[in-house]
Amino acid sequence: MTRRPPRRAGPRRWAEPWGLAAAGALQTIACVHTVWWFLAPLAVALLVWRLQAAGPGRAALLGWAFGTGWLLAGVWWLFISMHRYGGLPAWMAAAAVAALAAALSLYLAAACAAYARWRHGRLWADALLFAAFWFLAEWARAVLFTGFPWVAIGYTQIDGPLAAIAPWVGVYGIGAAVAWTGALLGAAAAAAPRRGLAAAAGAVAVLFAAPALLGTRDFTSSAGSLSVALVQTNVAQDEKFAVERMPDAMAWLLHSMTDARAALVVAPETAVPLLPAQLAEFAPGWWPSVVAHFGRPGRSALLGLPLGSYEAGYTNSVAGLSAAPLYRYDKQHLVPFGEFIPTGFRWFTEAMNIPLGDFSRGPLNAPSFVVDGQRVAPNVCYEDLFGEELAVRFNDVSTAPTILANVSNIGWFGNTEALPQHLNISRLRALELQRPMLRATNTGVTAVIDHRGHVVQQLPTFTRGVLQGVVEGRHGVTPFVRWAGRAGLWPPFALALAVVLSMAVTGRQARAARASRR
Repeated sequence: MTRRPPRRAGPRRWAEPWGLAAAGALQTIACVHTVWWFLAPLAVALLVWRLQAAGPGRAALLGWAFGTGWLLAGVWWLFISMHRYGGLPAWMAAAAVAALAAALSLYLAAACAAYARWRHGRLWADALLFAAFWFLAEWARAVLFTGFPWVAIGYTQIDGPLAAIAPWVGVYGIGAAVAWTGALLGAAAAAAPRRGLAAAAGAVAVLFAAPALLGTRDFTSSAGSLSVALVQTNVAQDEKFAVERMPDAMAWLLHSMTDARAALVVAPETAVPLLPAQLAEFAPGWWPSVVAHFGRPGRSALLGLPLGSYEAGYTNSVAGLSAAPLYRYDKQHLVPFGEFIPTGFRWFTEAMNIPLGDFSRGPLNAPSFVVDGQRVAPNVCYEDLFGEELAVRFNDVSTAPTILANVSNIGWFGNTEALPQHLNISRLRALELQRPMLRATNTGVTAVIDHRGHVVQQLPTFTRGVLQGVVEGRHGVTPFVRWAGRAGLWPPFALALAVVLSMAVTGRQARAARASRR
């Protein structure tokens, strides 16, 4: 068994967690500026380097510090939604964000503690063990308690060489590969022998170079093109329900939608902030006008708005307007606190001034909206974080979407990193599923993304405008769709768990053998 150095005391001992918190925070830069993709494996390498000399308790602290810095830097903008728009006192909003980051980092703390307990002291085995524990921690954050997988480390790689494996293994498989490379470097640096560090560096180089050399394989084929117009309304969140502003906002929206020259017009989440029946009071004739316009042949629109009633419950929905009967998509994966109230937290949501904060869920496998032979599958805002849920819609190849459309309102979070972060999330979804993604947003980023995750067109943020473009639909499915659509994230979970259990058994046997030789 590897001997650990004497326990450090004093300021240096406490500087270590702060340093790792800073490393966790710095790697989130790559979630926005993706050319910095290499920061993520380097940050993981630093974490693993420090874990090599730590016992389980110390490792838990270091992992928790890394994770807390990571999430605080990644989602600090939640403060804006709770304080500026939700009306919470600044101290309470800041405490809520800190508590969220600290609580979600417990998964990584547990993973690091288990790694310190069961690592073998052998470079390749330890790197594999760490990658398995890392995946389990990210799996827990993505799945448990409805999941909150924002800034998962795989998103840092959308413009890196590992993006090529997205259609095979998805964002969490990419994350495990990042963890493995970082663990190789960190463990080798701690072991010190030049041969081990050189071997680890060589393996990392091969891992990153191979996908880049092979390129991204197309598992899908063209399904034809569709002209689109994506509307960006740019209504400030604190003006969205202002009575005096609503007539102007609704008049501009109607004009933009009806003047667009495209087979499909897409308007963002809650572009219409009221129920259709309520619009008559603030914008008389608006709803009949838009329904009549898109009821003519050759014209179609997807429009974000709330639907339902007090008796039946409300939904955050997308209405499909065309010559066919009204299409309706109801958001299925709701945001805790913003769209549904977790048990025991009604006091918290009541402290915020957020209307329509308790929605009903729609079906997981919703039908697509058919436009000129293309099957357009809407998803609302936060839903495009969950690629395994979107993959369910592809299980029947004959009805699988050819185009994805995300309608969002990120106005809750101001002019912050939330906007480019969400754009890069959509880009990775497009690459995992190999489908183009249309993004129609309130304040940005409104964009057309092709099936390889490249941004083809986009509007400037925080401007009113209509983005006209042409998108190519796709037929066929990726390997990720084949396994995630039927089994979710359970297959890689089972694989990671098998790695952990086998490593624990072999590690115990190795320690027993060494002890018997003494």
